[in-house]
Amino acid sequence: MTVVTRFAPSPTGYLHIGGARTALFNWLFSRHHGGVFRLRIEDTDRQRSTDAAVEAIIDGLGWLGLAWDDAIVFQFARAPRHAEVALKMLDEGRAYRCWASPEELEEMRAKARAEGRPIRYDGRWRDRDPAEGPAGVKPVIRLRAPQIGETVIDDMVQGQVRVANEQLDDMVLLRADGTPTYMLSVVVDDHDMDVTHVIRGDDHLTNAFRQTQIYRAMGWDVPGFAHIPLIHGPDGAKLSKRHGALGVDAYRDMGYLPEALCNYLLRLGWGHGDDEIIPAEQAIALFDLDGVGRSPSRLDFDKLGNLNGHYLRQADDDRLMTALVPFIAGAAGHTPDAEGLRRLRQGMGGLKVRAKTLKELAELAAFYVRQRPLPIDDKARRLLDEKGRGLLERALPALAAVEPWSAETVESAVRALAEQEGTKLGQVAQPLRAALAGSTISPGIFEVIEILGREETLGRIRDAAMPV
Repeated sequence: MTVVTRFAPSPTGYLHIGGARTALFNWLFSRHHGGVFRLRIEDTDRQRSTDAAVEAIIDGLGWLGLAWDDAIVFQFARAPRHAEVALKMLDEGRAYRCWASPEELEEMRAKARAEGRPIRYDGRWRDRDPAEGPAGVKPVIRLRAPQIGETVIDDMVQGQVRVANEQLDDMVLLRADGTPTYMLSVVVDDHDMDVTHVIRGDDHLTNAFRQTQIYRAMGWDVPGFAHIPLIHGPDGAKLSKRHGALGVDAYRDMGYLPEALCNYLLRLGWGHGDDEIIPAEQAIALFDLDGVGRSPSRLDFDKLGNLNGHYLRQADDDRLMTALVPFIAGAAGHTPDAEGLRRLRQGMGGLKVRAKTLKELAELAAFYVRQRPLPIDDKARRLLDEKGRGLLERALPALAAVEPWSAETVESAVRALAEQEGTKLGQVAQPLRAALAGSTISPGIFEVIEILGREETLGRIRDAAMPV
């Protein structure tokens, strides 16, 4: 048997972080078993589905590296096939026409509420002769569901779950206007797409009972179900907007790398011993559903930040440059010129070890691409008092005489100046850092000086030592 999984989002908004984890688990499971991963867009809600949301889903999956196999299936376009299956069940006696009016249905609901019973259709048209149907009124088509016994699901995460069939009413398969319901559409699509395993959030667990009844009514194989506990906020409450960014695009905008986010989502609800760093290749080799827990997971931005910092340190510098450009323009306040980009690329090794996100990296790196005169923050400005500016003035001739220009030769000159001043190296290095980075935080100051070059270094020192 070839394992086939699917990710089936509704295009009513961005790719939610929980949806991204569901897609990841489906992708990993199929890849682990040498199978197929498919994408279906469940766009039957025509009022809320948008092209922009479809693009956001596709873009988000692409950014995460979760490539699907075969063409994307759009559910709405398959409505005729869904209706065909409902009519087949009708012809074979596994479904029936129901003419219950909206008023009758509301009366049923009101009576159930008054009696404290669950709200269910009472089956009034289940065994009536269709010839009794009122003229000029279009009926719905309902499943002739089993009324005794149980529907049992051997869930691959939740274990065996069961429900008494008397608690499940005869659901609508085809509305009076001929449009199929969600329950029918999902089952037909999964069957036609050869889906062997349905891996999704446990908020769909109750749907699985009804969907199983449709599979059995059609005589189709029921796929394996795996219902994953949802992601909660840091406070343990159901995830909501108040917990912060919820869409994959927002995490990208905050400066997280896709491989870090995938690693983090993998560890939200699945584990392999104490391993925290699990790259994609290793995740494919290790992932299976027996490692998925039954309890909800909590978002932890500290853990995500630490993971992202690890992947930043491991990332190729050229790739980081490409990812960093949009962030650096915002941090610096302008688009970097060629010389600024050169400095940035050369300094990447010393920068990326100090940041946890691309946004932090851009803020730390902005001094490399900024133009003179450099903006100076408050902490750095306190170092550039009369004493600090005096040190800078005396450093200028010492640095101007350095040959050749390198971190080593500059360090020797600054050490000699510190000895001449009768002070520690740090007492000279800190005003230099303030002048050259505009901050008290930067990579090693001698590395910075080498990357900035002689002309830029001396120019920034003059600006700070003799401000206009």
